[in-house]
Amino acid sequence: QVQLVESGGGLVQAGGSLRLSCVASVRIFSINVMGWYRQAPGKERELVATITSSDSTNYADSVKGRFTISRDNAKNTVYLQMNSLKLEDTSLYYCNAYFNFNKRTYWGKGTLVTVSS
Repeated sequence: QVQLVESGGGLVQAGGSLRLSCVASVRIFSINVMGWYRQAPGKERELVATITSSDSTNYADSVKGRFTISRDNAKNTVYLQMNSLKLEDTSLYYCNAYFNFNKRTYWGKGTLVTVSS
């Protein structure tokens, strides 16, 4: 069983920055794709950013140029650096891990990001 633990959420003013962290209970070099998703109240969960084991990244259009996903294999951690935060970035942010060999997906419990005006 893979466990993912997110941290780094909090309250920040619009225009500010936060860095989210996701620590995995396994060596992340073995995880094909890791990503960040978010879900705002009353809305569906949506992709924010993903990073593959070969460091290929993908971003939602709404966060391109503001958010950066990265991974530190030595620390089994994936980060999401969020800059120029907007009110609409307020959400519960979830970490995700996908293994290609067995097609299994794992989720963390989420960390809350609240952007105020």
